[in-house]
This record gives sequence, structure tokens and C-alpha cells, in this order.
Amino acid sequence: MSVPLRRTSLVAILLSIAWATQAAPPPVRTPISHERLWMMKRVGTPQVSPDGKWVVFSVLEPAYDQDKEVSDLWLVPADASAAPRRLTHTKAPEKGVDWSPDSRRLAFATKREGDELEQIYILDLADGGEARRLTNVATGALNPHWRPDGQAILFESSVYPHALDDEANKKIIAEHKARKYNVRVYEHFPVRYWNQWLDDHQPTILVQEIAEGSSAHDVLSATALAQTPGFSGVEGETSVSLEPLWSRDGREIVFAATTERWNSASGPVGYHLYRVPATGGAEPQIIVPASGVYHDATFTPDGKSLYFKYAPQDAEVYHQQRLEHVTWPAGGEAVALTRDFDKEVEAFALTSDSRTVYLLTPEAGRQNVYRVAAAGGVPERVIAPAAGGYTALVSAGKAAHPVLVASYGSSVNPAEVVRLEPAAHRHVNLTQIDTQEAAAIDWQPPQHFWFTSAGGRAIHSMIVLPPGFDAAKKYPLLVFIHGGAASHNPDQIGLRWNYHLLVAPGYVLLMSDYTGSTSFGEKFAQAIKLDPLKTPGDEINQAVDEALRRYAFIDGTRMCAAGASYGGHLANWIEATTTRYRCIVSHAGEVDLTTQWGESDSIYNREVTNGGPPWEGDPIWRAQSPITYAANWKTPMLLSIGERDFRVPIGNTLENWSALQRMHVPSRLLVWPDAWHWILKPEDSRRFYQEVHAWLATYLKDEKPALELMTP
Repeated sequence: MSVPLRRTSLVAILLSIAWATQAAPPPVRTPISHERLWMMKRVGTPQVSPDGKWVVFSVLEPAYDQDKEVSDLWLVPADASAAPRRLTHTKAPEKGVDWSPDSRRLAFATKREGDELEQIYILDLADGGEARRLTNVATGALNPHWRPDGQAILFESSVYPHALDDEANKKIIAEHKARKYNVRVYEHFPVRYWNQWLDDHQPTILVQEIAEGSSAHDVLSATALAQTPGFSGVEGETSVSLEPLWSRDGREIVFAATTERWNSASGPVGYHLYRVPATGGAEPQIIVPASGVYHDATFTPDGKSLYFKYAPQDAEVYHQQRLEHVTWPAGGEAVALTRDFDKEVEAFALTSDSRTVYLLTPEAGRQNVYRVAAAGGVPERVIAPAAGGYTALVSAGKAAHPVLVASYGSSVNPAEVVRLEPAAHRHVNLTQIDTQEAAAIDWQPPQHFWFTSAGGRAIHSMIVLPPGFDAAKKYPLLVFIHGGAASHNPDQIGLRWNYHLLVAPGYVLLMSDYTGSTSFGEKFAQAIKLDPLKTPGDEINQAVDEALRRYAFIDGTRMCAAGASYGGHLANWIEATTTRYRCIVSHAGEVDLTTQWGESDSIYNREVTNGGPPWEGDPIWRAQSPITYAANWKTPMLLSIGERDFRVPIGNTLENWSALQRMHVPSRLLVWPDAWHWILKPEDSRRFYQEVHAWLATYLKDEKPALELMTP
């Protein structure tokens, strides 16, 4: 029986609440530092259970000593009815997590104690206990996928050509370890990719029953397709994958592959989607006749259609990925679901009733959610956050009603797991891992603006303001140039070039999506062809002019430009073509188009951009190489390069350095022996930001930096 509160008690309670509210001031917001940025926990890509009830995701707990980093799996109800709970307590990360069809078990790849390479493990959530190792493959195991009946798993491994089983691979491994010499031998291009020399491994697909005592069976290596010279999978920054998946009846495996890898010196590398019996013993067959680039093949939950992202390959420098589908099991010519949708399909998810497809689409710094009927139609935008956007999207394949889960973040909101509510045009947070830490940082979302370039194109730009911003003051300007060029400036937190960490000492940051950038339609990105640097460089300077006109708090007499990769190319171009900036920072920047063509891990696409190979005499090779104008270089430059970078090899940076020193231009060279295209080691990253801030302080604030910062 409840007892009503007396009036005096109620008044006392209300007064105490009011006092507590007044007594608790809002948290003091302070500027970001490298330590605060780096040590934030990082929430991984979510995976929703088939029944739509649970979401699993990883959380990385960083450390400057990478041996002390921890990454574990966490579980949260998809309806947000409870807080997340930790599933694993191990040092090595769990990768490629996949739910069993009954939503009771998880499969993932990891390297536990006693494992020389990553293997597949199974964790039973219903019965509890430790994860059980399923595989014991000499070449390692990655990317597990449950068979629809839950009784077997397919996975990938990187094996030796002509080695048809695990014993054959073990023998070759032993022979290589016994060699008394060390040499790399090649007869075909390419020989390097991103940060590694290529070897004679190639991807394959294996299947293993989950019963105790089972062993893996290679379904692909013995086929003529896998024995074809030039056979390979889809290349990512750090791995090669065939992106395999089961057909809904479990009888076949679908994957993406090429036999044209060795053609890459003189033409595009075309891929196809293939199907092969899950038991092996038959030759894979092409599903879709068109050659091109295929990603993320996915069956509808009813198994009647196969959807995938596709981009053709021709004489253009860039094509947006379109969403296409074929009927199953027929295959044949694909139907483009989004043919007239002039936007990139970054990710997609099918609802459990197989009737609707949701799309993630980048638009002017944001990532929005669209919806379209699975049979085709005009996509409609259903969720458009005011800042940032969604970077992952998954759907529950067997849920009674559509369940959509995503990652949401922005440049001031670290990524968190959310459930989408399209009807309400919003999302609901399932995790709050970093929200409290983010709320205590003095940072603001970017401000967006547009202007019309001298060439008549609409150019999107953003500015980022420093902590403690005061519009009545004057601030130096840092012009940050994104890489790509087929990329754009996202309103997202980054470690490599964090917007707010760059402006923390008191700068305004300007970013522009110049011609060649993506998320502004296919033609806009293609317009960089035969004009690799000049127009983008002009538009960056025009964006500066527009920012100076709009924002009185920017001091146009104190400006610096900075960029990496293609952004470094443009930073070098700015060195060659203007003296309006007090200093320049260039990481992994091309200075000579011909040098870049000859040293990079990719050459044919550069010929497409520049009008043919260098010896055919197209003037672009000289006219748009910054080194051509070295006699005019005057702006102090900070150069940075990873010694293991094979995308923009160190030769370009050394050529740049030599020209700067020859012309007596104040310059500083940073060579990172353990880095590749990106500086990813924690202490290297901290030092990189110290070097950049010291360089900017020297030329934008006329401050003599601390000696320890300027002395290696």
C-alpha cells in the first residue's frame, strides 16, 4: 500500500533537486590534445543478430605502448533495453565477426595463445564458456561465414599456388624457412602494394564443419580458375579478399575474383562474380557477364535475388559504385537499382522482408540514409543528421520487423552504435562509450559554405574553429587539402589529420572539395581527367578568397597549406605556383608525375589521368609536375614520408627535398622508418603533430618553437 508524501516532504525534495541542479555546474570544456584523441576508446563496426535482438561490436582500448592495447567484443540489446556488456577478455582483437543463423553463436578470427597465425573461433552465447578454436590451418584463417543451416563455416586463407591442401602448404612453408638465401623474384607487374612487397600467395576459400574433429576443405585451389595466371581477389589497403558468401540454400558459394592481375601495367584489372558448389569438385561459373569492380555481394533474405555494388572500368578516371542485382539462381545481365541516382552507394542493407533497400550515401561532408524499393524506384532520403553521418549499416535478416543498426559519428562525436528509426527520421543510441569524454572537449562541428568557382562549378567547403573561439579576434588560417583525389572531406573524427587537433593552438581550418572530389556526382569527380593538379589547385585558392570575404576573423596575411597523399600533391603544386602562403606541409606528396608513374604500385590509372604514358609526349607530364617550376620555389616546406610507402614512394619526397635545398628554401624533412602511407604508430603520430604545430607556430605566430621539438 503506497503512502502519499506529505506536502513538506515534497517541498523539501523539490528544493533539494533545485539546489543540486544549481550546485552542479556544467562540465568545463577544454581543448583536445593528442593524448585525449588517441586514448579515446574506439567502437568498431556493429553486427546485428539474425533475429534482430542483439548487436555485437568491438571496443578498442588504445595505448601508446601498442603491446598494451586491448580489443574485445561487447554485446548490447538492439532495443536499447540494457547497457552493453563485455563478451571477451583477451588481448588479441576478434575480426570478421559473424552471427550463426540461430542467433546463439559467434564466429570470428583471432590469434589466441599458441596460435602462430589467426584462426577461426566459435563463441556460444547461449551456453557460455570460452571460445572454441575451430580451425588449425597452416596459412591462417580469416573472414568466417556460417552456412545457413548453422553446421559449417566458410573462411578465407592466403595459400601458395598449386598447393591443393594444408599439407602441401606446410611443406612449402618449411622449404622457405630452410632457404639460405633471401631474394624476391618477379616476372609480372605489380610487385608492391601500399606497404608490402607482393609474394606468391593467393586467396582461397575453405569450408569446415563445426563438429569436433572436423578439418577444412579447400573448394577453390584445385580449379582451373585458381590456377590461371593473374588470379586474385579484391584488393584492400591491408588485405586481399574474395568476399565470399553462401547462397541461401547453402549449396553454393559466391565470390569476386580476377584473372587479370598481371595486366595492371597496361590496362584496368577486371573482376567478375563467380559461383562454385560448396563441396568443390567443379569449375566456378561467372554469374554476371559484365567485367568491372564488384563489392559487398548480398542475398535477399528470401534468397531470390543477389545484390552488389558495381563500377564499370573504361577510359574514365572514376566511376561511382552503383547498386545492381540479378535474380537467383538464374544470374545473367544485372539490373541497376540506382542508375539515375547520381550519388555514391557507400553501403546498403536489405530489410528482412526483402522488399526495401537502405543506402548510405555521402553528401557534402555528411553521410545520409536513403530508402528505395528492392524492385527499383527513386531513392528517398529518410535520415539526414545535422552533423556527421553513418559509417556502417547492417540489417537483421530474420527479424519479424525491419531492424537496422548503424555506426554514427561526426568530427565532434566519436563513432557509436545506433539503431535507425527511418519512420521518425532519427536514430537511437545503443552505446555511449565515448560520449562523456567528447562532451568535455571544447570543439564545434564544422561550418559549411558553398561558392562558384572561376570555372562555374559549385564548390563545397567547411571551416573548423579553434577552442575558445572569439569572432572579434583574428586567427591564422590553415588550409587542409584532402587526398584522393577520388575522396572528400568527411565530418568525422580522424587520427591521421584530426581537424580539431590541428586548430587547437589557435587556427581556423579551411577544407574544400575541389574538382575531382566524390559525393558531388560522377561528372564532378571525372572532371579531373587531363587536369590532375591545376584546376583543383586554383579552386583551393579561390576557396581561400571566398573564406576571407565571408569571415572577418581570418587573418589573410597568416596562412599555411597542408595535405597528404593527393593532398600532398596539391600542397607541392601550391609551392610551385603561388607565394601567398607563409608555409606548406606536405606528407606523401608527388612532385614529379613521371617519377610517381615509375615508382608507384599503380601506373595505368595515372596514364588515363594524364593522357597516355610519359613517352607519348602529352604536355601534362611536365606542365603539371611541381618540379618543373622549382626555380620559383620560395615558401618554407615541411616534408614528411613513410619509408614503407609504396603508393607515393619516398623518391618523390627526396626529389622534392633536393630541389628545396638546391634553391635554399627553408625546409625540414621527416622520414618515418616504420610508417607506410599513413603514420599509424602512436608515438610517431604524437611526434608528427608536434612537428606540424612547431612548423605552423614558426611561420604563422612568429614563435620560436621549443628546441626539443625542432631537433630530431
